[in-house]
Amino acid sequence: MKNSESYDGKSALYLFGGLALIVLGTGLIVSHPTIQKQLGRLGLDDLVRAAIPDVERYLKLRSM
Repeated sequence: MKNSESYDGKSALYLFGGLALIVLGTGLIVSHPTIQKQLGRLGLDDLVRAAIPDVERYLKLRSM
């Protein structure tokens, strides 16, 4: 019999793993040149360009 009050962390692991895969997949899709052109036509190009320096800064800080 399984104890429903016992917490082993598997559900949190699955949740964060799934979120990481979503972020990775989105990054791969948005980095494709054809998709970037489509986003530019929709007017979301400025939003993507504004986020790139923040991501680069985060990666530099993380590598320290």
